[in-house]
Amino acid sequence: MDKQELISQLVNQLQASARAALASRDAAAHEAKEGATPDEKREDARAAHQLQSMGRAQQGRAQAAMADVDRLMAFRPANLNERARIVVGAIVEIEDADSGEGRTFFLAPVGAGITLTGPGGDGHLSVVTPASPIGKAVLGKQTGEVVDVTVDGEVREWQITYVA
Repeated sequence: MDKQELISQLVNQLQASARAALASRDAAAHEAKEGATPDEKREDARAAHQLQSMGRAQQGRAQAAMADVDRLMAFRPANLNERARIVVGAIVEIEDADSGEGRTFFLAPVGAGITLTGPGGDGHLSVVTPASPIGKAVLGKQTGEVVDVTVDGEVREWQITYVA
């Protein structure tokens, strides 16, 4: 599987998030400046303050997304064999021991929760980071091992069925 393609998808989604945040920041700034008459602004200084706060938050969101893009641009995940220990950059398949339900994810340094499309549009992978409960649980493990992860207050047992 081409991991660089996954990274490209992740970069594109983070850049889109940064653009959306900047557009929201600009809309909030415009609304704060032009959205009300001077009398309305005097009467509701709180609304102007909230718009300014929203603009700052969106600026921070954009900066965080671009910092994540910078990290990804320097990231070169290794190609792993099925017996390799799981590291950041691994593609991992796990199966729930009780339900048999499977899940495939890309263990990336950033981008938690983003969904990526598999090669040739084949399936979807979610992005998991090492800071997440499942990321922490699988790091250093191998195919065949079982990990326990608490999800919504319930301990779930997952077997690692594939690593690449």
